[in-house]
Amino acid sequence: MTNSGFYSALLVCLTQAGSAFFCSSASAQTTSEIGIGLGATNYRGEIAPKYQFNNNRPAVTAFYRKDISVPITLRGGITAGFLRAADDNVVGVDGEVPPLQGYRQANTKGGLLEASAVMEYNFLDYHFRTNKVHFTPYLFVGVAAFYANTTTTTNNAALEARFNRRGSMLGFAIPAGVGIKYALSKHINLGLEAGVRKAFTDELDHLATQDPLLVNPHTQDWYYYSGVSLSYTFYKILCPDQYKDNKELLK
Repeated sequence: MTNSGFYSALLVCLTQAGSAFFCSSASAQTTSEIGIGLGATNYRGEIAPKYQFNNNRPAVTAFYRKDISVPITLRGGITAGFLRAADDNVVGVDGEVPPLQGYRQANTKGGLLEASAVMEYNFLDYHFRTNKVHFTPYLFVGVAAFYANTTTTTNNAALEARFNRRGSMLGFAIPAGVGIKYALSKHINLGLEAGVRKAFTDELDHLATQDPLLVNPHTQDWYYYSGVSLSYTFYKILCPDQYKDNKELLK
């Protein structure tokens, strides 16, 4: 394909995508939701270089959703949870704790509070109630601010002076993930979601400025939230223009 052909095809695709979005926006939904959820937070960083299921800790969330078009939903939420990880839980290629983690013997624990604003893209018309199966998978991405308070210690006495640290911090993160919404009734909805947060810091675990042979100062930390939720949908009934202009018709 020539460059001119490629750009022509790209322009057509963008035009179709834009028209679909603006047509959807023109018939914007009139629903909103409030909800709560229970789940787990998890940490990935210096002490847990990969996602480890046994590091999951309890978390709760509360949120508000507002539909702005058929596929697009905006959501604001507050999430609170715990973080935990230990070098002893890392498994090497031989099934044992790797030499670095075996020597460092560090562990971290604490809590985290997050405020987020995300955009959800719904693959199905979730509020089209003539569907027999009333659900949709969705993707989300957004921005978040968090407050974390953690304590890191080591069981290696030779490293205690440099590794035993505690403190709190404010930071920013990029949340992204996937989920499913399912309507149990006209107003009650069940949700399932899993998401990751890229934190723009290497200090969630306080392991960034120690001996570079024992920590990696070139990576940043991550945390996760996954859980289930229940929400209540509010419907706003719009009054047609002909009734607004002639209220006698409502009598």
